[in-house]
Amino acid sequence: MNTTDDGTLPAADLHEVEAVNSAKRRQPLYAPRRKIFPKRAEGNFRRFKWLVMAITLTIYYVTPWLRWDRGDYAPDQAVLLDLANRRFYFFFIEIWPQEFYYVAGLLVMAGVGLFLITSTVGRAWCGYACPQTVWVDLFLVVERAIEGDRNARMKLDAAPWSADKLVKRVSKHALWLLIGVATGGAWIFYFADAPTLLGDVIHLQAPMVAYATIALLTATTYTFGGLMREQVCTYMCPWPRIQAAMLDEHSLTVTYNDWRGEPRGRHAKKAITAGVPQGDCVDCNACVVVCPMGIDIRDGQQLECITCALCIDACDNVMDKLGRERGLISYTTLADYNANMNLAAPEGRLDPTRVRDSITGRFVSAIRHTTWRSVLRPRTLVYFVVWAGIGLAMLTVLSLRAPIGINVLHDRNPLYVLLSDGSIQNGYDVKILNMTTQPQDMVFSISGLPGATVTTSGANDVGGSTLQLAVEPDLVLPLRVYVKAPPSEATGQIDFTMTITNADGTVSASTPVRFETPQD
Repeated sequence: MNTTDDGTLPAADLHEVEAVNSAKRRQPLYAPRRKIFPKRAEGNFRRFKWLVMAITLTIYYVTPWLRWDRGDYAPDQAVLLDLANRRFYFFFIEIWPQEFYYVAGLLVMAGVGLFLITSTVGRAWCGYACPQTVWVDLFLVVERAIEGDRNARMKLDAAPWSADKLVKRVSKHALWLLIGVATGGAWIFYFADAPTLLGDVIHLQAPMVAYATIALLTATTYTFGGLMREQVCTYMCPWPRIQAAMLDEHSLTVTYNDWRGEPRGRHAKKAITAGVPQGDCVDCNACVVVCPMGIDIRDGQQLECITCALCIDACDNVMDKLGRERGLISYTTLADYNANMNLAAPEGRLDPTRVRDSITGRFVSAIRHTTWRSVLRPRTLVYFVVWAGIGLAMLTVLSLRAPIGINVLHDRNPLYVLLSDGSIQNGYDVKILNMTTQPQDMVFSISGLPGATVTTSGANDVGGSTLQLAVEPDLVLPLRVYVKAPPSEATGQIDFTMTITNADGTVSASTPVRFETPQD
């Protein structure tokens, strides 16, 4: 390394720079949470959120108590996940374990539906129907009822502890815990007869897993909905990071239209008098104080934004008071936004006078307004066709499903037995499925194996090509079946069919089976 005569480095090798992550400037990796005190919004989107919250909570809490008459031999709970008997009941539909592909199909439909919703209206699921959003709204209702709206809650939070503050905080958290208990309690009712299980829970006779589930869901509901809130959406949920791949320039998102709002200012008349261009935004921050995520939509699209559209309601109310058009913040597409930005700032500098008629003050005709037609495009239509196709396919298969079934498993060792009279016997484990809610008299028969007879384990009959069976409702009848065939010139494997038919012959099910014989 070259040095100067006095042993120091040349000036060219000296750098005036400071480390970006120097110890004296480094911020903590996990910053403490700053509480958000969202103000209650009023408007169309807030009313729509109330409606969605009422519907979703009603569905969740009431569904286990709905009854559906399935006869004397099946449960009468409309929606039931009967894990003990491995059944899923959904009104008139009953899903058996071997029909799990229906559940897989529903999951695929849910995934495609989420892609469809996101590609058309952005994070509408997050903003309106996500359980986290719904329960946070419910917890905020309780909080506002006890502690007041935004300013009152902020004042209470900053105030020293007193009897009044203690009573309000204890009341709020007690109600939150009751909501959590109700949430966990409603969940367990989906897995057993609700009235019976409720009595067992009250009298401390329910299984321990029921109490453990209630405790777990109470803790998670209380923590996520009451304490963490927006942190769940920001840090725990993967969907904000996935949604970018689902959006395009024609997807609807909540957008601050700065092409008409900037430059913003609280003293519009003074600015106009001074000849300074003035946008519609008066910098009132109404959109900020109603946001449950604590963001400013005027900063542009952000990961934290759940598109709940409460900022639209807040801004529209301000525009109404000022006598200006609604839509400074609105659902719009990136394509329409860019077109309007090019009109308002062709040289990169926003000028709100370009988008309004100088005489009437209304928007010029070149302004693009987003309508419902914006979401009808090939991508969304493909998603919808795929989603609907999966649903129709499952409904078709379900409607054509036979109410009885048969499953057969051939013995592995030995494959066959040579009897003393020279005939050959094969053993099978057969399961007869009666998927109806009534007892069924059925006929078990074999075909395609000339001269063969069939008997069951422990049977005293001499054997024939059929068996008479009585199968209990909504159950599987296991059978140990032996098929005996006379000596044949055929060797190796012979294919034949086992069939099960109800007593009147209107419904049947069959399965191909192989009969093993000695090989040359």
